[in-house]
Amino acid sequence: MDYVRLGRAGLQVSRLCLGMMSYGTSKWRDWVLDEEESRPFIQRALEAGINFFDTADMYSAGMSEEVTGRALKDFARREEVIIATKVYFSYNDKPNQGGLSRVHIMHGVENSLRRLGTDYIDLYQIHRWDYNTPIDETLEALHDLVKSGKVRYIGASSMYAWQFAKALYLADLRGWTRFISMQNHYNLVYREEEREMIPLCLEEGVGLLPWSPLARGFLAGNRTPDRSGATARAKSDTYAHEMYYDQADFQVQERVRELAQGRGCSPAQIALAWILHKPGVVSPIIGATRPHHLEEALAALEIRFSEEEIHLLEEPYRPHPVKGHR
Repeated sequence: MDYVRLGRAGLQVSRLCLGMMSYGTSKWRDWVLDEEESRPFIQRALEAGINFFDTADMYSAGMSEEVTGRALKDFARREEVIIATKVYFSYNDKPNQGGLSRVHIMHGVENSLRRLGTDYIDLYQIHRWDYNTPIDETLEALHDLVKSGKVRYIGASSMYAWQFAKALYLADLRGWTRFISMQNHYNLVYREEEREMIPLCLEEGVGLLPWSPLARGFLAGNRTPDRSGATARAKSDTYAHEMYYDQADFQVQERVRELAQGRGCSPAQIALAWILHKPGVVSPIIGATRPHHLEEALAALEIRFSEEEIHLLEEPYRPHPVKGHR
């Protein structure tokens, strides 16, 4: 396993990050693994050298953080792992239970620390942009968390490039803690981030942590135009149905399948290896609910492409409406 700096920060993370949305409780989503089923995946990831684990307060309504915290406490030393979580979404429609106001951020971090069973969070991320809270209020609250020692670094997730540029500018102007990472929606069938967000991050030294590098399983090759598939998630993931499934998406999927057959590997490995080749990408966030998912992801680290192969994969792409910011 290789370890690389996250953006310009001194923080070193593994080239793969295990996404913890798949672990928590099946009561939240039918494809989510319950705690006992989850633990072998976390243990195997640690054995393989993965030191980076990404969860959020809203995954399994908080249970994902609990599962993450207990497993890492049992299988690893706290100082040897990087725990990332997020704040923004709410569990209900009551006032101050969501968003990025100072009050919700302060409540959110305390609840996450309690569920994770730790006294600090390595990377605390804003899960989305809050149109109802001034960004300077959010940034000052996050800066205070870093200065208090409860948070080591801060990161952001899907938003428009102008919003992220404004946040970086204000942090510099006020002397507040800067975002070191952008967790953005980026994969072979959704490349709109290449227009503005990725160039901005490259210029500003912000590390990329793409979510859904396999397009929620679409690039694994087991999705069909009738929105059915071989897995429970393929059949029930209505969010994926909204995000992908255009005709051009299936053309990209076919190119991935063709190259995988020629290489003697899986489509998922090809799709993941492609994103690992892209400038600025530090650690794609992978999901694993079956043993081969994790093993294939680890094997993808060894794949290298020629320029012709990259062109083959990228050529069918067609522009998409902006997706993934809500």
